[in-house]
Amino acid sequence: MLPFARVSIIGMGLIGSSLARAVRAHMPTVRLTATDADPAVRERVRDLNLVDDVADSAGAAVVDADLVVLAVPLGAFAAVGAEIAPELASGAVVSDVGSAKQIVIDALGPLMPPGVHLIPAHPVAGTERSGPDAGFPTLFEGRWCILTPPEGADSAAVARLSEFWARVGSRVEVMEPRHHDLVLAVTSHIPHLIAYSIVGTAADLEGVTRGEVIKYSAGGFRDFTRIAASDPTMWRDVFLTNKDAVLEVLGRVSEDIAALQRAIRWGEGDALFQRFSSSRDIRRAIIDAGQDTADPDFGRHH
Repeated sequence: MLPFARVSIIGMGLIGSSLARAVRAHMPTVRLTATDADPAVRERVRDLNLVDDVADSAGAAVVDADLVVLAVPLGAFAAVGAEIAPELASGAVVSDVGSAKQIVIDALGPLMPPGVHLIPAHPVAGTERSGPDAGFPTLFEGRWCILTPPEGADSAAVARLSEFWARVGSRVEVMEPRHHDLVLAVTSHIPHLIAYSIVGTAADLEGVTRGEVIKYSAGGFRDFTRIAASDPTMWRDVFLTNKDAVLEVLGRVSEDIAALQRAIRWGEGDALFQRFSSSRDIRRAIIDAGQDTADPDFGRHH
């Protein structure tokens, strides 16, 4: 038995369109409805035949849905929540795919009508590309999806959403929302912030031309530019909505960089070697856990 029969996806960028494709591949009898704030995106979704129905508004998209997934920037959650609240069916599950979770509970929780279950979720998957053409059905396979139900959430609703994500290939874990935000600040948000910073510094550095930065990009800088090419609207909202955890981790990172700076200045090779060896061990553990490939050049095809 399917966990949900009628699914509505609001926002058809990389994650939303990938989810639609994955549902079509793994649960073909599910009735899919979608919408997007951009009329051009809605038209492209129709052209690609990603869903059964494309609605012109979020309110129209959620009518009769038993699962609603918000795949929009975090800054839009309150407005979208207010629009869909009057149209939600009793017993429906409302979820999302955002990278910060406490803000979802704070923004959407007060708007949900009685009988509707808010179960935030975060599929830890993605690429630097965006838009409905960027999606693909295997995006979630073997990746973690973290559910962060609020206190007192309906256990049956949590179980149904867990089964939904498992069916599109994800490994599912339940986590307390604020702990999720701290963990993701370390593993995702700060790395993106550093990437944006390094790429911006290189572009602005006096004595180095923009052409030289592009022409002589070594592997490390090239990979930072891939991360820094991610959707600017999404990441702006991530940093503003998860600022407490980001600032906490950023403070620790700043202290560690200062320690490395001192080690370089004073020629403390042993300290540098110890830190670099520890970092390499983390890389090996990520590969062993199946979260990346050991293939040369990060598995890129040339």
